[in-house]
Amino acid sequence: MDNKNTYETGLLYHHYANTAYPLTPHSFMQYKLTDKGEIMDFVTEQWKNVDELSLYIHIPFCKSRCKFCEYVVLEGTDETIEDEYVDLLLKEMEMYSQILKGKKIVGYDLGGGTPTKLSVENLKRITDAVNTLFNIDTDVIYSIETTPLIAANEPEKIKAVYDMGYKRISMGVQTVSEKLLSELGRDGSKSIYERAVENIRNAGFQRFNIDLMYGFLYQTDVDFDNTLNYAIKLNPEYITLYRNRYKGTKLESEAGGVSIYKAMHQYRIAYRILTDNGYMANVGKNTFSRIEGDYGTSDYLTKRVINGTSYVGMGLGAQSFGDSYLAYNLGAAEKKMERYRKAVNAGELPFQDIYRLPQDEAIAKMVSVAFYFAFVDMDAFEKRFHINFKERFASEIEFVLENGLMEIKGSRIYLTERGSDYINGVIPLFYSERSKEELKTAFSKKSLAAEDDEKLFLSAYNANDYDRPSIAADIVVFSVTNQKDIEPKRSPDPKLKVLLIKRGEHPFMNHWALPGGFLKNDETMEECAFREVAEETNVSPKALLPIGVFSDPDRDVRTRVVSNAFLSVVDAEEYHAVGGDDAVAAEWFEVSFHVGEDNKITINLSKDDTQIECILEMQINQFGNVTYTILENGGLAFDHAKILATAFRIMRNQKDEYELVFRFLPKKFTLSSMQRVYEIINNIFDQPANFRRKAANYVVETDEYEDCIGHRPAKLYERKL
Repeated sequence: MDNKNTYETGLLYHHYANTAYPLTPHSFMQYKLTDKGEIMDFVTEQWKNVDELSLYIHIPFCKSRCKFCEYVVLEGTDETIEDEYVDLLLKEMEMYSQILKGKKIVGYDLGGGTPTKLSVENLKRITDAVNTLFNIDTDVIYSIETTPLIAANEPEKIKAVYDMGYKRISMGVQTVSEKLLSELGRDGSKSIYERAVENIRNAGFQRFNIDLMYGFLYQTDVDFDNTLNYAIKLNPEYITLYRNRYKGTKLESEAGGVSIYKAMHQYRIAYRILTDNGYMANVGKNTFSRIEGDYGTSDYLTKRVINGTSYVGMGLGAQSFGDSYLAYNLGAAEKKMERYRKAVNAGELPFQDIYRLPQDEAIAKMVSVAFYFAFVDMDAFEKRFHINFKERFASEIEFVLENGLMEIKGSRIYLTERGSDYINGVIPLFYSERSKEELKTAFSKKSLAAEDDEKLFLSAYNANDYDRPSIAADIVVFSVTNQKDIEPKRSPDPKLKVLLIKRGEHPFMNHWALPGGFLKNDETMEECAFREVAEETNVSPKALLPIGVFSDPDRDVRTRVVSNAFLSVVDAEEYHAVGGDDAVAAEWFEVSFHVGEDNKITINLSKDDTQIECILEMQINQFGNVTYTILENGGLAFDHAKILATAFRIMRNQKDEYELVFRFLPKKFTLSSMQRVYEIINNIFDQPANFRRKAANYVVETDEYEDCIGHRPAKLYERKL
């Protein structure tokens, strides 16, 4: 796929195109090793020339499995099972200690699951083994995870963990909405959180992180705002945001109801609130820190994200990533302990799957994870792979720079604010070619359930969450031919273009539509129209003409929405149309308009391989008013075919009002340019185009664009520059 298609496919399957790589459990099967002897030789050889790495120990125990959890977790275990698991874990650690002998460990996490569900004795056994078996660098800060309930109710355990050497602790709050917590299958209340924080501080921790989640179907902006502000009052050093991934969770069926716009919008809320309150992060980064120069993540994760440092994961379902291999321990698929137990007791490294990766897959793995920090360190990339990043991804870098998605600062390439919004389209640009094709095909069935997805979205939609009344603006923006494109002789097939956006939000998600959006309470209708077209397309019209109000009761499935429609004409060459806000794309479509003898109207819209045909029926009542009924919308969203037909009618009926269109045009347009505009319009309606004399007089009388203002029709609104 080319870069544009890859980017748009990532946005389409945004729940799956993220920092997790590979895309599916079956992605790397062609690289899988199966011979036990070959595997041991391969792993030993892989670590032979590695000087330093990180260590992750997985504890797969939780009181219950949260509905949003995608990790390997065992529920309802007792101390007997936990004791046995630690015995097995120590045996696996012993096996690895022989392979990693003398290697420097530069990061160490005890994660899960819930590590602090283990007894103090078992936590100490694991920690003592780590210190004895491995060469931990003296600067490494040990990191561990806990839950609010354990931290609140077992202060002696939290103190014991600190005394064992763990100086960074992370606690998953996720949300303070008790209704949402109940729906997610998780315990929590404000009294528990406050007691937990008090015990963590009393234990001595000065590096304290709180995890929060967003992007749930039934999570409102108010819920998320309250959670953020409450977490800030708990005064942690770090706050980490996790967007719910859905894949492999009990909530996966709800994924289609959550748009990319909801996710980007909630991240924007978080970024504003957190940075306003002293937490620092480059835009797009997940972890926010209020300590200058501190990324906020554990040493294990920081080195993994920035440097692509290799790591070994030990325990049920743990993941390892070497120079040229990726491995998952037994239990990753079935989330049971039997096969892990059998392998470890037989003295075998407990691999479920191990893959010999080609370089392009190892590269994709490192770069995908790098976006957790919203930048790629190009020097670290070159050190890891001995390849120049700019040369390896020359066309991809050109694409992200041209589209304002990333920017280069020194030796790093960062997401911009726009790139942060559309990160799910940016990440796949750096996939292997195999994975780009897989992204296009593996999730294609997801897009077939669009109707069900919209029902899910509507089940969580509450019109009272939005400004009322629901008034919107929709804008028809036509383009004209630039002077440099005008031929000496009139073209036999003149074209007109109209600006459309691809919607990134339900309803009609991923459908083409006119740019537009809701009126804010502090702006006029005209200000709303100018703002929406600029935010969604990067096009800023000079003027807008109101062309009608569209108020059919069922024109929008969310609630009652009344739209004020506007018309403008611009020079498309002046602007680079770029999707923004809740528009994932903006494009100029060629448009043709045909009126049949039976009052049937056909509007054809085309852009590359995209073809849209709208068929309407026109009625004229006894007062001469024209109305339209949409017979087929061709995929064009809402009632936008009616608005487009109305815009054509206005252009046709006003053809003698030369100033109507001329006032829209920039000063550089000459007589031949303006004549070309009317040739296009008149030819569409098979009208004669005899107006050279009037146009010439008009140009002589109004040499400057600014001088034309007084001659405009009364309802032509000029954009305030």
